[in-house]
Amino acid sequence: MNARQSPGRTVTSKVMAILSTFESGPSTRTLTQIAEAADLPLPTAFRLVNELVEWGALDKDESGTYLVGMRLWEVAQNAGRQLRDTARPFLQDLFSLTQETSHLAIRDGHEALYIDRIYSSKRVPRASRVGGRLPLHATAVGKVLLAFEEPWVREAYIARDLETPTQYTHVNKTRLVGELATIRQQGYATTSEEVRAGSCSIAVPVLLTPEQAGAAIGLVMLSSQAQQMTRYLPPLRGIARRIAPALRRRPLTGTNLTSI
Repeated sequence: MNARQSPGRTVTSKVMAILSTFESGPSTRTLTQIAEAADLPLPTAFRLVNELVEWGALDKDESGTYLVGMRLWEVAQNAGRQLRDTARPFLQDLFSLTQETSHLAIRDGHEALYIDRIYSSKRVPRASRVGGRLPLHATAVGKVLLAFEEPWVREAYIARDLETPTQYTHVNKTRLVGELATIRQQGYATTSEEVRAGSCSIAVPVLLTPEQAGAAIGLVMLSSQAQQMTRYLPPLRGIARRIAPALRRRPLTGTNLTSI
């Protein structure tokens, strides 16, 4: 029995399914596309989408397609605000010291969730944005977060089918196990064109304990700079040490930090 036929599906779950259709892909969608993606009958989708438009969660443009509304965007700004406000001054320091795109991420399930980012003026190919998500194994911040997790979390993650955003993404499970062990030992991770051609990244953990990362900070730059990335380790590690006490005083809440 599919979700459309399931008698146990609540109105809340249907609304969430509608909103989740805007998480990735085109920024605008037709009613038919929303109904299909949310697995809803067209009349049900029509009724719920109109209610969302009235509330401001969605907007309808002149062509009749729908997009995320400003009110939903305003509400979403509160998500992660505590962590973002705590870390923002330190992230600004990192940017001023490196002049490279700087970002902060946490683990949410099997993805790296980007809490804040400061962009450089360089034309570096973008793979994500604030509030965006990327696979842990394809990003430097994600690999750091995974490396400094409990062993069962790493094992559960590696047992999954791993996405391949590019031909350079490391998805060989044996190689990935060894890579995570090296990252844990050396205290940083790097990637080169694993999530987007033309870019590379380096990241370090923000440690809550010697064994547990509460977040990760990293830099993204042009892939032509890959050989020089490690020169930024001193400021990255210094900023991570400065963020850590503030993060311990304001523990993360409402974030799925343990499930895969």
